[in-house]
Amino acid sequence: MKRTKVRIQIQSPVGSSDGSVLMLSDAVVKKWKIPLHTDLNLRFGASRQDVKIETTSQTGMLRISGAIAAQWGLSQGDQLCLQYKSGTRTIHIGPLIGVMVSRVHTTSSDKLFGANTGFCRELSDACRLYGAAVFFCTPEDLHSQSDSVLGWRFTGSGKWEELSFPIPNVLYNRLTSRKLENRPNVQHFIGQVKTRYNTVMFNERYLNKTEVFDALRKESGLHLYLPESYLLRNFQMLKSMCAKHQTVFLKPISGSLGKGIIRIRKQPDGTYICHFTNLNGARKQSFSTLSRVFSAISGKVNSQRYQIQQGLDLLAASGRPIDFRALVQRGETGKWAVTSIVARIAGNHHFVSNLARGGTLSTVKEALARSGTTAASGGLSKLRRASIQIAKGIETQVPGHYAELGIDLAIDSQGRVWLIEVNSKPSKEDNTPLTMVNKIRPSVKQLVKYARYTAKF
Repeated sequence: MKRTKVRIQIQSPVGSSDGSVLMLSDAVVKKWKIPLHTDLNLRFGASRQDVKIETTSQTGMLRISGAIAAQWGLSQGDQLCLQYKSGTRTIHIGPLIGVMVSRVHTTSSDKLFGANTGFCRELSDACRLYGAAVFFCTPEDLHSQSDSVLGWRFTGSGKWEELSFPIPNVLYNRLTSRKLENRPNVQHFIGQVKTRYNTVMFNERYLNKTEVFDALRKESGLHLYLPESYLLRNFQMLKSMCAKHQTVFLKPISGSLGKGIIRIRKQPDGTYICHFTNLNGARKQSFSTLSRVFSAISGKVNSQRYQIQQGLDLLAASGRPIDFRALVQRGETGKWAVTSIVARIAGNHHFVSNLARGGTLSTVKEALARSGTTAASGGLSKLRRASIQIAKGIETQVPGHYAELGIDLAIDSQGRVWLIEVNSKPSKEDNTPLTMVNKIRPSVKQLVKYARYTAKF
């Protein structure tokens, strides 16, 4: 049945009943064949309330008591989807989406969630547009024994307010560190809401580079996109890779933003040049033998795990390597689709294209044109095809539920597409370039549409 949206109206204290009688638009009652004056359940998130329904001639309206509204974090004018399930005699309103964020800066109302504040407002606006409710909570707010969550919502009047909400239909993980994600209370909460309340959790955890490549190797159709990559275990592995490839990269398997990447290049005279990323570019160091390289990096590889990956001869613009970030999301039918692809061009003196390392953004079309080679021909179509195939491969081979993935790709000088890495927490920060000011980005709309789909609204 076609989705129904209703506007929440809250009874004034004078006219308020004990909360058991709701007023619902006559047209909605007829459409869903909701029985009148009989005991029903009203459900929002995991919370329930016994109610009876009476009709009103006001169009698209659900009037509830102030007590229920306060208990459930609802406000006057909220727009929600409504459906009635006759088998359980339950009226569902929602969906309610909870978003886990890293921290709240209560002393800065303009930047309550730091660099993610703009995204949180945008997501709130998108929920208002599509008929959903959203709140934002931190790890400190998550208590597994409670049937409610303290969180923040953005009001229609442009203010943030802290309220109590039911356990949501959908929980979206936007925690920005593995340390926060792995806190015992967070993991316990996630486990509880999934098993006790059937909450749909998506983007549940960070992926690491080795896990992704090992998983995708199980999909024969994806082998053409995968550069040779392994978890670096010892000197013999480094020696073997350097014998096969003139250039190899060492990447922290849990790293991000291009931090800690090392490029090793074998020279014609048998020596090696290493480049180590840092904030100012890359520090260069020469070594007479590979053994000396390994000795120099042994402290790093002993303190954290590294992936070793074959180097690629990528398309470049004026000598600066180009790669591509595809945002692939599930939409209102649950299927993967490419929402956007942008090109990233490495900054001067950098060999990685991350924006945090001096890279710049460009449209794919412009970047391919700047490469000035026929190998770029048909690049956008190839990137789109690879993105969807890789997202489906992650869905099949990697445990967990993902609503969106940032997929980093490259095209080499022969026109072949390669996978660089997969990011399960694509950036939502306010300084993400190409943002449309005061508009809701398609990527944010997709999140709400998918949440609505996966919560079965």
